Amino acid sequence: MTVPMVVRVPDDLLASVPAEVRGTGRDDVRLMVSRGTRVSHHAFRDLAGQLRAGDVLVVNTSQTMPAAVDGTVEGRPVVVHFSTRGPDGRWAVELRTPAASGSTERRTGDRAGAVVALPGGERLVLDTALSPDRLWWARVSAADVPGLLHRHGRPIRYGYTERDQPLAAYQTVFALPAPGGLGSAEMPSAARPFTVELVAELVRRGVQFAPVTLHTGVASAEAHEPPHPERFEVPGATARLVNAAKAGGGRVVAVGTTGVRALESAAGADGVVRAAAGWTDLVVTPERGVRVVDGLLTGLHEPEASHLLMLEAIAGREALAVAYDQALSRLYLWHEFGDVHLILPDENPHRAHCDSNAW
Repeated sequence: MTVPMVVRVPDDLLASVPAEVRGTGRDDVRLMVSRGTRVSHHAFRDLAGQLRAGDVLVVNTSQTMPAAVDGTVEGRPVVVHFSTRGPDGRWAVELRTPAASGSTERRTGDRAGAVVALPGGERLVLDTALSPDRLWWARVSAADVPGLLHRHGRPIRYGYTERDQPLAAYQTVFALPAPGGLGSAEMPSAARPFTVELVAELVRRGVQFAPVTLHTGVASAEAHEPPHPERFEVPGATARLVNAAKAGGGRVVAVGTTGVRALESAAGADGVVRAAAGWTDLVVTPERGVRVVDGLLTGLHEPEASHLLMLEAIAGREALAVAYDQALSRLYLWHEFGDVHLILPDENPHRAHCDSNAW
């Protein structure tokens, strides 16, 4: 899907540094709210005013790994982006070329059997291509790859960012340690603006939180591919909370596309969520639709991004086009350090478009 009216996102709308560097804190971003084709504009710290008692926010507890590691191939520098550990112990990786800006650029031409020298005398061998000229299954000599990453890695970043940021800048308030040190290659960024104070305010107002885990792989800024299979877990307590909320008329709002993917992977055709864990290859499209999720809090995605299919499944094509036109005209910021978009059900579909000037 390409959203009408969005030809390209101007470079000056790509958030290059975290909100707390630009302003006063993580929650110092804007919040666009869509209810069908009605759009309003707010400060993110006013999120509680857009939700109601009985709503459930589904949050991803995956920690972000320092998944970018310097290496060499035949003496030439590369940056390895570690994505996902497979069930056989191999790792999905992307090799990229260092850029003058300090970030990386897409690399092509690698072949099976190529050897990457890593820090600490470790090495990585490309095994099987996962996608043309991008992701590979690779074997790594290190017995503890998460440990290798924490000793020698840094967070993945792309060319639209201004400089490296500390790993803490890529962790959300919901992040928890996972068994084996596993985590996400790229931050589940929709939850980044949440603060402890805002979580407390939401709880005080009767909004509930339901944790899931989905370890995201590398997306690559240039490829815009659908997501590959990823590890996920929906605990029994979360399944019960979501089912109870649905039965009682509460709305289930996923924080991030990862929350949608995890929760919908655990939902049956009857819309009932059951405890589940393992791998999901689910891609949510308008044709598939959603069975459980009523709303979504998400960042802004470029027009080629596969995530927009999921947004269309939740919001509808016309509503999404209206929202993105508003985001461009009001100079919203894109990507993981940018502004956010809350999609809620349209509960007054006969009302004309309106646009709040709250922000």
